[in-house]
Amino acid sequence: MAVWALGINHTTAPLDLRGRFAFAVDKMEPVLHGFRQSLARQPEVALISTCNRTEIYCAAENPELEHTLDWLAHSGGVATTLLRQHTYSLQDGLAARHAFRVASGLDSMVLGEPQILGQMKDAIRAAEAAGSLGTTLNQLFQRTFAVAKDVRTSTEIGAHSISMAAAVVRLAGQIFEDLGQVKVLFVGAGEMVELAATHFAAKAPKSITIANRTLERGEKLASRFGAEVMRLADLPDRLHEFDAVVSCTASTLPIIGLGAVERALKARRRRPMFMVDLAVPRDIEPEVKALEDVYLYTVDDLASVVQTAQANRQAAVAQAEAIIDTGVQSFVHWMEQRGSVPLIQQLNAQADEWRTLELARARKLLAKGEDVDAVLEALSKGLTQKMLHGAMAELRVGDAQAREHTAQAIHKLFLRKER
Repeated sequence: MAVWALGINHTTAPLDLRGRFAFAVDKMEPVLHGFRQSLARQPEVALISTCNRTEIYCAAENPELEHTLDWLAHSGGVATTLLRQHTYSLQDGLAARHAFRVASGLDSMVLGEPQILGQMKDAIRAAEAAGSLGTTLNQLFQRTFAVAKDVRTSTEIGAHSISMAAAVVRLAGQIFEDLGQVKVLFVGAGEMVELAATHFAAKAPKSITIANRTLERGEKLASRFGAEVMRLADLPDRLHEFDAVVSCTASTLPIIGLGAVERALKARRRRPMFMVDLAVPRDIEPEVKALEDVYLYTVDDLASVVQTAQANRQAAVAQAEAIIDTGVQSFVHWMEQRGSVPLIQQLNAQADEWRTLELARARKLLAKGEDVDAVLEALSKGLTQKMLHGAMAELRVGDAQAREHTAQAIHKLFLRKER
């Protein structure tokens, strides 16, 4: 059995390319089925898709990396040759190591960021629901989550972490003298918006508004912060009211266009706007960044902010890598043992066949009234002869080197002394 992983992330691909490969977790089932059906032998498969990465993990008898790359390129509508320049591919132990590092927060834009672990767990639950997670990948990800838990409880990998949500507030504080006078709009009601709203609420802004496609979900989030709720359709007409806008939806197209922002700035009489687009694909048209009175940041722009305190975490990183090393060795050993399972099954089946034959012969002799001791003696001799026949035959054939190898194997299998 082979395990392989192929993906793109914030270090290998630009934001707009990553946006082409964003898969919503609640729509994962048809995507997984489509990939499996594209191969003659349907592999085990799990797909992880976040703002910073899209990764496919597979398990099958033989790796199909080239086909996986072709499928991913087709799903994003880009040429395979282009995508190849931005992807990484890993097999077996290296694939396991990568999964362990991602779940532990060592491969994130924010070192130690805990959010990725929850996103991975959601992706694996989606794969389970789709029926695409077999024994091998199930084992891989159960070990992944166990290693991640060990890293987070045994090291201080996340102790000094600055999350994306905290970075947004930090940037806002650099632009506005008093966050208590700022009106904040959050577009979307998902986990990232909830985190950002929590950090902003701690600064007691002048007002918080939640804009969401469904009012019910927006109202649920707004109730936590004493916020106002508005419909997403009202956004263009009310955009000028807000000093800070933080957006993160699952929309496949931008929902805040250049024209809407230009009109908002005119109504604000050129008072600056702070805008953060945490979505992949983008929620805010990239041309907005060129406007003179707008400070627009994307997830990639936040990288320099979230990497502070890096030196303080290096000792924790070394400890985490040691834990991951142990986990990888354990998984590779399990994989190697799995490779022996068919041979073990054949060996057991052969032994059962010999045992059944000798027992049947012994019962016939006993039924004829033969002496019990003599029957038991014949039974034991019959079994040992059958077990040793193959080894004896091999010792008599082949050249001297082959017989020497056979002799060594026989010593190891039959003549070792039990301690």
